[in-house]
Amino acid sequence: MIALRIIGITGGIGSGKSTVSQILRDLGAKIIDADKIAKEIVFKGGVVLKELIEFFGSQILDESGGLDRKKLGEIVFNNPEKLEVLNKITHKYIVERIFKDLEKAKKEGKWDIVVVDAPLPVKHGFMDAVDEVWVVTADKETRIKRIMERNGLTYEEALSRISSQLKDSEYLEIADVVIPNDGSIEDLEKSVVKLFINARTSR
Repeated sequence: MIALRIIGITGGIGSGKSTVSQILRDLGAKIIDADKIAKEIVFKGGVVLKELIEFFGSQILDESGGLDRKKLGEIVFNNPEKLEVLNKITHKYIVERIFKDLEKAKKEGKWDIVVVDAPLPVKHGFMDAVDEVWVVTADKETRIKRIMERNGLTYEEALSRISSQLKDSEYLEIADVVIPNDGSIEDLEKSVVKLFINARTSR
């Protein structure tokens, strides 16, 4: 069986975390995407959506009875208490899926590097699952510009999204590796390729 190294990738919105994960995917790493899992677990009629409705009410549903992410986002992004409740409800299910996917990757034995891509580095879950943490960083104005362009948000809305997440210092506290991403995509690719090669050779 191939010796497996599990790398956690995290960073605030607009830092370029997903871009780093895509580069690693192209290099041959297996990616477990917590954002994707978070979207998959709130399916109509499922236990997670039921728990969300119990707390937030049916106002978070669309016309078909599925989750309306925009409505839920409007409720939680400027309300730290409600955001914390949302995270508490969903995190346990996301973590459960991450561990299942990691076990599956280990059994399949196709990869030597598996990446867990997660915006929120939960200590009991994400942190327990990975061998090391790579944190992607970028200047606040750069992040705001990226969020505005990608999500079609105003400056104030983009800033609000950043403010609702962990501070840079909190991400840096858990970092084994810091990946600055204020330059070009080519600069980022060079950095990530070097780190990937080091991760493979230092196992």
